[in-house]
Amino acid sequence: MTNSSRSGLISSFFALILLTSLTFCLAPGAKGAPPDVQAKRSPLLAALQAELERSMKALSAQDPPAYYLGYTITDTQRVDVSGSNGALLNSSENRNRWLEVSVRTGSYNLDDTHKVGGRQMQEGSPVVAVPVDDDPDVLRRAVWLETDKEYRAAEEALIKIKTGKEVKVETAEGNAPDFSREQPHTYIGPQVSIAVDRTPWEAKVRAYTKAFRESAAIINSIVTFSAQAQNAFQVTSEGTQLQYGQIRYRLELFIQGKAPDGMDIDRYYNFDWVDPKDTPDDKAVYTAEATLRKELEGLVAAPINDPSVGPALLTGRAAAVFFHEVFGHRAEGHRQKDVTEGQTFSKKVGEQILPDFLSITDDTTMKKLGGEDLLGYYQFDDEGVPARRVTLVDHGVLKNFEMSRSALVGFPHSNGHGRRQLGATPVSRQGNLIVQSSKTMSNAQLRAKLIELIKAQGKSFGLLIDDIAGGFTFTGRGQPQAFQVQPLVVYKVFADGRTDELVRGVDIVGTPLAALTKIVATGDTPEVFNGYCGAESGSVPVAAASPAILISELEVQKKESSTDRPPILPPPAHDAVKTGGGQ
Repeated sequence: MTNSSRSGLISSFFALILLTSLTFCLAPGAKGAPPDVQAKRSPLLAALQAELERSMKALSAQDPPAYYLGYTITDTQRVDVSGSNGALLNSSENRNRWLEVSVRTGSYNLDDTHKVGGRQMQEGSPVVAVPVDDDPDVLRRAVWLETDKEYRAAEEALIKIKTGKEVKVETAEGNAPDFSREQPHTYIGPQVSIAVDRTPWEAKVRAYTKAFRESAAIINSIVTFSAQAQNAFQVTSEGTQLQYGQIRYRLELFIQGKAPDGMDIDRYYNFDWVDPKDTPDDKAVYTAEATLRKELEGLVAAPINDPSVGPALLTGRAAAVFFHEVFGHRAEGHRQKDVTEGQTFSKKVGEQILPDFLSITDDTTMKKLGGEDLLGYYQFDDEGVPARRVTLVDHGVLKNFEMSRSALVGFPHSNGHGRRQLGATPVSRQGNLIVQSSKTMSNAQLRAKLIELIKAQGKSFGLLIDDIAGGFTFTGRGQPQAFQVQPLVVYKVFADGRTDELVRGVDIVGTPLAALTKIVATGDTPEVFNGYCGAESGSVPVAAASPAILISELEVQKKESSTDRPPILPPPAHDAVKTGGGQ
């Protein structure tokens, strides 16, 4: 999670979650990229362009003038099927279209989005439902009304900003342009659609959740299948015209249990894919279920870990979330110019912030890693800028930030990371955060090194963190620059060779600058965590990938716990069977 509020890796139906998994695929990006000869230009683009030209001609002559106008229509077709404890909860299919209008008044250097002092940024342009019919006249009426409303709001905001600038001290970062000048792009790609027969999935979610009923430790189980085809149509006054689509499928497994002391125990797993042929088969799903069940049953009976500081080994997926929370959010460009932010890395470009064997990129052109689809892939960001590979850290040295069109001093252009959930204002966000290491070890060598560190520090044990639900971080200046990562599966590893002990109730805590310097070695195999990250611009799909990391010193605290006791009776059909004597 980020900013003054919590933002983090968020599952689509539960909490903060990212999940498992390199193939390089470049998205269309060059200026004036040739349209796909197979693609047909939607009549929506012509309607949007006609209304844009009419509106821009009039609004650019107003006082204050509109210097930028952008229209985006998002057409979404979605299928959802969910079940619980052996029964169907929901089965639905819907389609909708939403219009977003962006009007900027003033100039690229100073416009109605400018943040003065602690004034909060705009909540974002409201989305307006428009018909799914391709009727240009009806669409243009909706665009006309929304443009008028958005211009009036921008006009009023700019007046307040100019007044505020006269009485507020402006920082050097705040003097950067409010909106970067970017080259227009044209890309007409094929529209996408899905055809899903819900009946087989209804049977699957019943069967998958029924299997969980075999365990008395599982209080509740939910399995959700979702399929989504989304097409975007965008035109801007700068000359950009885009038409592109993306398909995603997801299967989520979630189970809940309760320890004797009332602590909630959750286990979660998800499969993500974009091609129907990659749909996980029943064997893969039941294998994942067996692992989740075994871990939950172990955690329910496991002892609580006391707060401690010492060596820790994070597996690849856990390390991926660690980097997302501890580093990734602080490398988002808009946080470097906001006076209310902690600006942890603002003045550290060119300085070493990580061990020299670590490098980090954010590559939203990557479709896959190790054969697994990456959720952070896209062709264009939500400001019409092509996806790009950005080197953030090179051998430990900070080089760049994830940039939207909110420019920074020294970083005048976007690198394709302006992202948002529908209806929110785009800001710089992570996409595919990839950690690479030049100092790798095998898993056996990492474990031996962990035990070596435990002994050297005079500890009796260290921690092996195998899976993480997600986490959050505070980046606002008014709070401690701290992070919290929430492990799900943690083992004590003993220096004397005893068998590893599963423990529960562990939260990783710390401060970023200190934590990042404590990494001493990494594994040799990257793992991916796919999920949804929530921050100021809403929930967006992301991926993070990292090899396992060994940390010389990591602080953990006790997890927040419920005081509600487990149910008095076991689940139905799990009563103890009495034998011999009277009943």
